[in-house]
Amino acid sequence: MATYTPKNILITGAAGFIASHVCNRLIRNYPDYKIVVLDKLDYCSNLKNLLPSKSSPNFKFVKGDIGSADLVNFLLITESIDTIMHFAAQTHVDNSFGNSFEFTKNNIYGTHVLLEACKVTGQIRRFIHVSTDEVYGETDEDAVVGNHEASQLLPTNPYSATKAGAEMLVMAYGRSYGLPVITTRGNNVYGPNQFPEKLIPKFILLAMQGKDLPIHGDGSNVRSYLYCEDVAEAFEVILHKGEVGHVYNVGTKKERRVIDVAKDICNLFSKDPDKSIKFVENRPFNDQRYFLDDQKLKILGWSEHTAWEEGLRKTIEWYTQNPDWWGDVTGALLPHPRMLMMPGGRHFDGSEENKDASYVSNNSNQTRMVIPVTKVGTGSPRKPSLKFLIYGKTGWIGGLLGKLCEKQGISFEYGKGRLEDRSSLLSDIQNIRPTHVFNAAGVTGRPNVDWCESHKTETIRTNVAGTLTLADVCREHNLLMVNFATGCIFEYDAGHPEGSGIGFTEEDKPNFIGSFYSKTKAMVEELLREYDNVCTLRVRMPISSDLSNPRNFITKISRYNKVVNIPNSMTILEELIPISIEMAKRNLRGIWNFTNPGVVSHNEILDMYKNYIDPNFTWVNFNLEEQAKVIVAPRSNNELDASKLKNEFPELLPIKESLIKYVFEPNKRT
Repeated sequence: MATYTPKNILITGAAGFIASHVCNRLIRNYPDYKIVVLDKLDYCSNLKNLLPSKSSPNFKFVKGDIGSADLVNFLLITESIDTIMHFAAQTHVDNSFGNSFEFTKNNIYGTHVLLEACKVTGQIRRFIHVSTDEVYGETDEDAVVGNHEASQLLPTNPYSATKAGAEMLVMAYGRSYGLPVITTRGNNVYGPNQFPEKLIPKFILLAMQGKDLPIHGDGSNVRSYLYCEDVAEAFEVILHKGEVGHVYNVGTKKERRVIDVAKDICNLFSKDPDKSIKFVENRPFNDQRYFLDDQKLKILGWSEHTAWEEGLRKTIEWYTQNPDWWGDVTGALLPHPRMLMMPGGRHFDGSEENKDASYVSNNSNQTRMVIPVTKVGTGSPRKPSLKFLIYGKTGWIGGLLGKLCEKQGISFEYGKGRLEDRSSLLSDIQNIRPTHVFNAAGVTGRPNVDWCESHKTETIRTNVAGTLTLADVCREHNLLMVNFATGCIFEYDAGHPEGSGIGFTEEDKPNFIGSFYSKTKAMVEELLREYDNVCTLRVRMPISSDLSNPRNFITKISRYNKVVNIPNSMTILEELIPISIEMAKRNLRGIWNFTNPGVVSHNEILDMYKNYIDPNFTWVNFNLEEQAKVIVAPRSNNELDASKLKNEFPELLPIKESLIKYVFEPNKRT
């Protein structure tokens, strides 16, 4: 087994809990390695965590955000970085339920900035991406075999969804650009220096203060815990012996129920568990169990050394000796804390203690806008009239939506804010006070999706960060968001062969990552599953009666020199845009294949074009191999199962009938 020896290591987030232990260990054991730490010093970071390394000549700290591409590129070049250990992330599940956009911004966008910098500089020999066991989702209670590294990723909360999304980017950069990536997925970690939003330090500090220990639900949830020094050693092993392209679980098979953890802490503080434990409302979703197969890492030579009793004793000793390490953490000790994650330190939402407050005021040090909460009267409910807020005014679908609202007499306004600018979205909602929000904004590329291949950060900013920001703002204001997405995230496969009539359903996972556009759309769709206020409409190859519109699929292929001939699901906008409005009225949610039933091929459409529009029209076919020579990114070809939409709207026409009724008959030339 070959051993890797780094020279200059960049560790992101190393003022945080786990990464600080890794950094201090590497500084202590490898004086020839230069360690550069990049950390923005968010609420759960503390420079004191790095005190053991501060005076070392091979240590350097840089305060900054991984989301700053200029800074990251500068550091990689000027510090001659050859290795990155990427720990920086928002990690607390409770926070992700209330402030999920920050998780997308830090965990996905920040990771992407790092990967792109690695690609551009071309000097990185190892990129170790630190993920979590939560990406696997919930393990069956009776499972005796843990999730292995090739297990399916099924995240169940916004935090784990963003970590899974980041993993997909890491994997894609490894495959597309040959970046030497390694991914780790770890169990829960505990020990000194941990910010007390996490279970064990929270319980310890509460016990020190003589307060009750709050347990979410009934405390039967099972978790595995590793002591921080054992985990730091695991990363030391992976750094030197891990194989490029591999994933490593960092875990233990020793499991404990949350209530048993609380009882152990009570006993060490000589407290009566029956009197000291308080059961509180559960999280929106609380995985019952995470269970990992840890054999792969053990083969590299790692094993845990610290027994639970010893690690817990050491941790309690440290917190009793350092009670003020984190300053005032009153807000973090609440049963359901909501951290307001913003530059400049820790800020807590006081809603647990001040439930009657109608708003939280700003101060000069805060960059996050906090909007007053609207108080609802106690009179009899009155159904409000419709008012739509539409994003995508200059886009094709957004423009059609506005015209249709005018025709139907529905009040609407176009949003002025940019999707990635949360404060401007909040302003739109406060000023317009909509009943529903439609998102028809997005980057598809001009003239086509090939544009996205060379404009990746712009594509992410709108398609991922922007869409998720809007969804999150809508959720905060109890608004349904109808999101026009894409079905170009699938391709025919063995289970859904071309011509079989077996379409991809709403439950199927995307299998097409041929274009960067499709990658971002698949990523954001997966993340939006965590939002119960979103109605996702998978549009495919949209068609309208406006044959002069360059975005119209018929207009496109009628102007091509050559076309492929593949059956596909498609969306007739004249029929389906009105249905989207009706879906909003019915408050429908979840994912919908937003196409007409059935498929139609390029040649079938051009035959109709010739019969109805131009009898002299001719065209030439070519195959996918020939097409690949004239495009940058492969194209998606698939059939979507539209039966769910058809059941909700039985009048929906099959694709070929809809084409004739809404497109070709109105344009028929005699």
